[in-house]
Amino acid sequence: MAEYQQVKVADVIQETADAVSVVFDADFPYRPGQFLTLRCGDVARCYSLSSAPGLDRPQVTVKRIPDGYGSAWVCDNVRPGTVLDVLPPAGIFTPKSLDDNLLLFAAGSGITPVMSIVKSALAHGTGKLVLVYANRDESSVIFAARLRELASRYPERLLVVHWLESLQGLPTARHFAALRPFMGYQSFLCGPAPFMDVVSQALRSSGVPRERIHVERFISLSGNPFEEVVDEEPADGSEATVQVDLDGESHTFPWPRHKKLLDLLLEKGLAAPYSCREGACSACACRIERGEVKMLQNEILDQEDLDDGIVLACQSLPVTDTVRITYT
Repeated sequence: MAEYQQVKVADVIQETADAVSVVFDADFPYRPGQFLTLRCGDVARCYSLSSAPGLDRPQVTVKRIPDGYGSAWVCDNVRPGTVLDVLPPAGIFTPKSLDDNLLLFAAGSGITPVMSIVKSALAHGTGKLVLVYANRDESSVIFAARLRELASRYPERLLVVHWLESLQGLPTARHFAALRPFMGYQSFLCGPAPFMDVVSQALRSSGVPRERIHVERFISLSGNPFEEVVDEEPADGSEATVQVDLDGESHTFPWPRHKKLLDLLLEKGLAAPYSCREGACSACACRIERGEVKMLQNEILDQEDLDDGIVLACQSLPVTDTVRITYT
């Protein structure tokens, strides 16, 4: 069972007709663009932090989606004073430097982690930011007033481009050709899969290398990381050996072949990052430097990630007798 904390809700802000921001009466470290995993009734769900570290109280923004149990539970049940079970902040959708120039793409509630990055970069960085924000119509634009205020305060650093489907239709790759002067910026994408596919196509056709394209995807969790994990050991008890480079230190352990890598690292007392524990987020991603593993499930990494040796620790079992992994 994952270690979690209970956090009291300080406020609930109605952002649009179907989106709310849940503000926590808490203070914990996180990086712009990360997310929290909340216990929502009988399920667990990942929601991005829309606040900026050091500027706001921590908050997540949740948009009600059709037939979405978790989002409906939050919108219908969470009030000031509600106490929620929350896993530590996680995720790698965060700039390495807030001084970088950033080209940001968001659609719908995909603005949530992007908003955290925008506010953090403007307050603590020096780079220029271009934000392309797509929505169904004007009434569905989350943070509309806040974005206007930021664009007015930082006219030399922040350019906000709104795309409204009701007026302009669905965007295609050719619609982003005007952004070519900014294609050298670090690019961050968050939103529905069709939108991100179009944006990724536009960026790659313009020659943007993969290492400058950062994508955030979330899939509803089928399991619950707040519940006890049952680890059944096979009769043969065979083991591999794993070397782990984490937080500047190297550790070597026997690795039982039935045990997932993340479970082993947590059992050994290492602060390995994680959240969903079922291969539906990128919080536990690490790189294989030597050896081979197999993943039981993967809903988030694409083929290029796999070709680069990226795997999910929460789903990895050893194949070779020795394995070396690093966390970057």
